[in-house]
Amino acid sequence: MHPDLRNVGHAGRLTAEASPSVTGCPEHEEPIKEHTMTDVRWGVLSTAGIGMEHVTLAIQRAENCDVVAIASRDIDRATAAAAQLGIPKAYGSYEELLAADDIDVVYIPLPNDLHAEWVMKAATAGKHVLCEKPLAMNAAQAEEMAAFCESAGVKLAEAFMYRHHPTWVEAVRLVRSGMIGDLQGVQSWFSYYNDDPSNIRNKVSNGGGALMDIGCYNINMSRMLFDAEPERVEASVRRDPVMGIDIVTSAILEFPGGGQSTFTCSTRAEDYQRVHIVGTTGRIDIEIPFNIPPDRETTIFVVSGGEPPVAPATEALVFPPENQYTIQARLFAQAVLDDTPVAVPISDAINNMKVIDEILATPSQT
Repeated sequence: MHPDLRNVGHAGRLTAEASPSVTGCPEHEEPIKEHTMTDVRWGVLSTAGIGMEHVTLAIQRAENCDVVAIASRDIDRATAAAAQLGIPKAYGSYEELLAADDIDVVYIPLPNDLHAEWVMKAATAGKHVLCEKPLAMNAAQAEEMAAFCESAGVKLAEAFMYRHHPTWVEAVRLVRSGMIGDLQGVQSWFSYYNDDPSNIRNKVSNGGGALMDIGCYNINMSRMLFDAEPERVEASVRRDPVMGIDIVTSAILEFPGGGQSTFTCSTRAEDYQRVHIVGTTGRIDIEIPFNIPPDRETTIFVVSGGEPPVAPATEALVFPPENQYTIQARLFAQAVLDDTPVAVPISDAINNMKVIDEILATPSQT
């Protein structure tokens, strides 16, 4: 971990120490490793874009993971995906994959409205589950899923991968250490542009909308930093008049002690994301907080002391390339191998959904 930055000079630059498993994009990463009998065997339920483009390859690079199968409702699509990613088996239905004896864990990147059905079917088949965020369509459904998996004796985790990246591990450590004094506020923005009516992110029935797709990160991050649940939630929601999904949503979350998080998420704005964490004696700025690139250095800026706002003492903490999806897979697999709790308890997903529910209950702007 980094030294205490209170004694570091003005406008300096620190390079974070690399962890043993630095990974990046294909041209920078080490080849996919040889797998062993002690690996956790993964099956991927669906050929969805996030799995094909990001998660599955990252799982394959984790030292304790082996992706052995992928499924689609179209066998040709599953076969093509398996060939593209070097996966040994392809199945033409999700049921076939769940029935396979050589799979320990299932990764589910299906649309939000299908999460509950297939998480519980996977649990019934005795498979542990890593499910994409948000876990469910609402908090009540998330509670049902969590209880079902606990009863089935399988582990369930929500795939908020960013939490495991070294930049966030260090940011949280700095906040907890009192590096910026008492945490007072978190300000964040997350947006991209998508107005395609055929896209599942723009369909209410699929659990689409800005808050469900990306605003869930702003909420999750705020709760993580304050290490508490908000006592009061206020929101402003603008919905597409035809599609019905929220396209610009802003909220204020008030936490015990009076600290506040304010955020805006949008699916009708420029691609942009940023987080500012402000305490009584300093602040932390996260350059790329959520879609952290695996192939380049990432930076967080720590401001404490100096002569703000004109000449604050600023340190840039630079982290080497690392794949947050690989870290996520490794941690989940280790919990399975050791039969220990997952890195983030599933109660966190339920509590995140409660805040989402409260915000989405806000009437649309007129």
